[in-house]
Amino acid sequence: MAKKIKITECALRDAHQSLIATRMTLDEMLPILSTMDEIGYYSLECWGGATFDSCIRFLDEDPWERLRTIRRECPKTNLQMLFRGQNMLGYRPYADDAVEYFVQKSVANGIDILRIFDALNDPRNLETAIKASKKEKAHVQACISYTLSPVHNNEYFANYAKTLESMGADSICIKDMAGLLTPYACSDLVAALKKTVKIPVDIHSHYTSGLASMSILKGIEAGADIVDTAISPLALGTSHMPTESLVAALQGTEYDTGLDMKKLNVVRAHFAKLREKYLASGQLNPKMLGVDANTLLYQVPGGMLSNLLKQLKDAGKEDKLEEVLAEVPRVREDSGYPPLVTPTSQIVGTQAVFNVILGERYKMVTKEFKGLVHGDYGKTPAPISPEFTKRILGDEQPITCRFADTLEPEMEKLKAEAAKWVRQEEDVLTYAMFPQVAPKFFEKRNNKLMGVDGDHVDFAGKSHPV
Repeated sequence: MAKKIKITECALRDAHQSLIATRMTLDEMLPILSTMDEIGYYSLECWGGATFDSCIRFLDEDPWERLRTIRRECPKTNLQMLFRGQNMLGYRPYADDAVEYFVQKSVANGIDILRIFDALNDPRNLETAIKASKKEKAHVQACISYTLSPVHNNEYFANYAKTLESMGADSICIKDMAGLLTPYACSDLVAALKKTVKIPVDIHSHYTSGLASMSILKGIEAGADIVDTAISPLALGTSHMPTESLVAALQGTEYDTGLDMKKLNVVRAHFAKLREKYLASGQLNPKMLGVDANTLLYQVPGGMLSNLLKQLKDAGKEDKLEEVLAEVPRVREDSGYPPLVTPTSQIVGTQAVFNVILGERYKMVTKEFKGLVHGDYGKTPAPISPEFTKRILGDEQPITCRFADTLEPEMEKLKAEAAKWVRQEEDVLTYAMFPQVAPKFFEKRNNKLMGVDGDHVDFAGKSHPV
């Protein structure tokens, strides 16, 4: 059955995260937000992922204020975020009470759709986030972290999607972070999912390998309901296929999006000026806009590749890149074929770098890699051999339970630690995710917000004595 294809616009989050390391500011977004709200997008992906980290680390912006502002300017359109399951937006697993509180505050501040994923596709790491989202009456879009390996096939992905649907997912996203989907593979996967689940299917495919447009079109023909795109000045390269191109391709067909090209051109013009600014300042490296088919050989997402290059450059071993790229799949095989997405991309990549530059495999093992083998990040897609486990962990036994079950509730402790900086309830969550960076941000922000009478006006407009 043909149907109107829905569009999720990624310009406000994943597009600039992919191309300029998440450096777009709220001031740069503000002039176009009300126009974007009139387009008729299914959703604006505008928060989560690395935006939180970037806001407080580099931009001196409060991420919660960013969300509230976008909500105020875009009252008609669903606002969507990317959420790392039990890791929230940080880089470690959090206790359930922290995850529940973060979901509650995200929805209260304006999020309609939580796109929730786990790097290992371990459903246990999504349980708490899904339940909390349903409690807040938000839409849960649960993700398949797409990858290729001897254990990843359409049957595996379809079974996982069925599990996510039974857990309460309202839609399924094929999260193709490295641009590995080929057109016919995408068609077959979407068809398998549509046979297995009764909820909508979204395709999220990065353009890194140059395949996304073809893959998305075949996916639409196979029954996909929603597609992620980016307005053309922030499209292609490590970002997504251009919004206008897909709208034009589907115009007049049974899949017509119904979006107006003239209205989209106004959005395009705004981001075209920003693109020129980013190119002039060096924030946007033209290399990020090209096609890198190496991703099909090594399954290394664009962000992971730049991270590997930096690590090698810092060690004075840039000439070792090819060796590291060849080592990544071997480390991945040893560690149970994890998909390469935050945080497993960093864990596998860093271990591959050590293996190459030290001249001996696993001579030095990172704490995070030990954690991956130990089960701290969840169950790996394939079992890790007992011999390799012993090599990495020694006599320590891996865990088989959900790691979060080993964690004590932590919100009260976090509230106590953050008390001296807190000016809004959400600040505790900012501190929870980035305890090293957040205090500096809070001090700077709070100094700006101090009034002459010693009162402080918080972001919700309520006055509190300091």
